Amino acid sequence: MSRPSKPRGRVASAHSASAPRLRHPTAHRPPPVFGLSPDWLLEDGRPVAAATVLSHPEQLERLGSACPEAVPTAVLAGDPCYDRLLAALPQRAAFRRALGVGPEQRLVVLSSTWSPRSLFGDSHDGTIPEGGDDTAAGPLPWLLPRIASELPADEYRTVAVLHPNIWYGHGPGQLRAWLERARRAGLTLIPPLEGWRQALIAADCVLGDHGSVTFYAASLGTPVLLAAFPDGDLDPGSPVAALGRAAPRLRPYGSHGSLRAQIDHVVDAHERDRYAALAAQTSSSPGESAGLLRGLFYGLIGIPEPARHAARLDPLPLPPYEPAERTAPVRVLTQLVDTGPPEVAVTRYAGPVHEPEDTGPEAAHLAVPEDTADTGQLSTADVIVRTAAEDDPRMGPPAAWTADVLARHPYCALAVYVTGVDRCTVRIRGGTLLRLTAAPYGDGRARLCDPAAYASALHAWLAAGKPLEDTAHGITVRTGAARHRVTVERLRTDDGAPRG
Repeated sequence: MSRPSKPRGRVASAHSASAPRLRHPTAHRPPPVFGLSPDWLLEDGRPVAAATVLSHPEQLERLGSACPEAVPTAVLAGDPCYDRLLAALPQRAAFRRALGVGPEQRLVVLSSTWSPRSLFGDSHDGTIPEGGDDTAAGPLPWLLPRIASELPADEYRTVAVLHPNIWYGHGPGQLRAWLERARRAGLTLIPPLEGWRQALIAADCVLGDHGSVTFYAASLGTPVLLAAFPDGDLDPGSPVAALGRAAPRLRPYGSHGSLRAQIDHVVDAHERDRYAALAAQTSSSPGESAGLLRGLFYGLIGIPEPARHAARLDPLPLPPYEPAERTAPVRVLTQLVDTGPPEVAVTRYAGPVHEPEDTGPEAAHLAVPEDTADTGQLSTADVIVRTAAEDDPRMGPPAAWTADVLARHPYCALAVYVTGVDRCTVRIRGGTLLRLTAAPYGDGRARLCDPAAYASALHAWLAAGKPLEDTAHGITVRTGAARHRVTVERLRTDDGAPRG
């Protein structure tokens, strides 16, 4: 890993409250503090920067120990990144919906910094306090398959926030290739520069390491589960080291429970003020960084600061709607909850590497997206799914596409054309065309559960020998603790398309 060349002239440098102290190769010398050590701040023994911007007085103490020559340049000016996060907290619900996360779902954010012993690193010493589990290969190879095999697709949403150096050190193409299987199962890669703050605000749990993103999450009061944490690489007196002592650790093996059980425990047992002391060290002037920094910059360039206009930070924008995109075959476990009014419990796992734990369902079937990379699975699929606009000339109309799919795949029982966030058109073998539509939430907003789950519930009902007529007044679909009321509307099939 190479660091950029030192800046020249009168510049201001900034330091994050959570920046770790990295291990120095010489055992007899104290490890340098990243961003605060002489090799970062001095040129020929003199400070490079006209101002070294710090966010909290505790950093000033560490600067005095690490590089006393730079102390005269130190300026406390808060943390603009943290201020933008704080200002956007009221937008949490909107950010969650932008990621396709409904109120009954949990958003899990995977976060990795740029370090050999980070979550995405490839050099782990195999030591984890309080357990001694062997993680010498790093946690990621264990973690990604478990996400697909243990987290039901309709109850959890997963996104990854990776340090920009991971993106550009290896290249976006290589990164996407490494995570291809996880991405096909629904993992979304958040772009390296924008969008990660919104995901952090929206999160129910952050699976992270010793990076600043994980520290910000704790400062916001979000549950944190440390999947990698190199204690020996950190300054014991730093706030991020304190986070390592306070936050629970992910235990890959042994009697600590499944990944899902550990995530649920961290979320359910979390107390909002658990990391209040760490939050207080994130910035000594929360909400004031814009004014402090503008005053500093105008003073450096030697001109009067505008008096008529308040200093402001750009608010975090609302990201585009980006729900989970799953192209992996989906293992669907179903159970008829009520054989009177139709009610079906559906648990779906996208691309599970290991067989999901048996939850006692009555039946299981395979649902496969038509655009899957595992094309061999289409010939054995019980349900085939396509997501597109109703008037997409490449696929639609839904009546034609569904009929064509059943004609091409004789073992498929149900063809599903998803046309919106809460609806889909399905054709059952024999030719009947139906539209499934989920009732909205109480506030009128559309439900964000994947409509393919509703189609799988209908398939389970019919596969159990139950009559279609019983669904005339709708069907209730359970995904975890959520209950979705779905109308089943018969459509005319006078479009001339061939019957399945």
